[in-house]
Amino acid sequence: MKNKHKKMKQLLAGPYMFWCAAFIIIPLLMILYYGLTDKNGGFTLLNIARITTPENLKALGLALLLSFISTVFCLILAYPLSMILTNLGVNQQSFIVLIFILPMWMNFLLRTLAWQNLLEKNGIINVVLEFLHLPSLDIINTPYAIVLGMVYNFLPFMVLPIYNVLSKIDKDIIAAARDLGANNVQTFLRIILPLSVPGIISGVTMVFVPALTTFVISDLLGGSKILLIGNVIEQEFKQGSNWHVGSGLSLVLMVFIIISMALIAKYDKDGEGTAF
Repeated sequence: MKNKHKKMKQLLAGPYMFWCAAFIIIPLLMILYYGLTDKNGGFTLLNIARITTPENLKALGLALLLSFISTVFCLILAYPLSMILTNLGVNQQSFIVLIFILPMWMNFLLRTLAWQNLLEKNGIINVVLEFLHLPSLDIINTPYAIVLGMVYNFLPFMVLPIYNVLSKIDKDIIAAARDLGANNVQTFLRIILPLSVPGIISGVTMVFVPALTTFVISDLLGGSKILLIGNVIEQEFKQGSNWHVGSGLSLVLMVFIIISMALIAKYDKDGEGTAF
């Protein structure tokens, strides 16, 4: 009977294994191959070394800076919101959480295009400000617009892990701390915050990595004037048709992904921050 269950599980896992092989493992192997070879197929590290050129270093540095700022803003906004939802006793399947994640159901590109229309000089926001005789908001095609787009698109990825961890904290522990004389600040700093670290680490990772690798947001809200490392890689693949350099630069970004995975493995061993 157990063997039958085992075989059934293996059969059911078959499509997933095929999906992983076709759309994850094989593309990664292709990136690895192109990144470590030249046009003649010979081994080289020059593709990876291209990250050290002034233009690419500037793009990587700006991407790291904007990603860091966006992650900090997401954390500042997401943690209080997650605490409010937890204190209200809201379940993950509740209507309030559904409304919050509803924008994620819309296409990522459409959401960013919407902000482009809102922020442009003759956009809705500036029309309203002009009607109210207020100064216009001139942030389109600037780093501020890119950060705004990142925060808007990736904020749910910070809220959900933190909320997931906070909702699992035993209320009796908090009650016991208060019975022992701890005030709200002490309870938060010594009980709630340490127990929510797995969610924070997961949220920071889930925001920082896509923000670092994005190129659509900087294209649309930066007006193609502000190049991030994601834009450089996109241009190498699409405009220069140089898969070797593009793959080499992609391998550099994979280092940050590996670091983020290591952080999650260290601080979220039970997967509390990633199980929705």
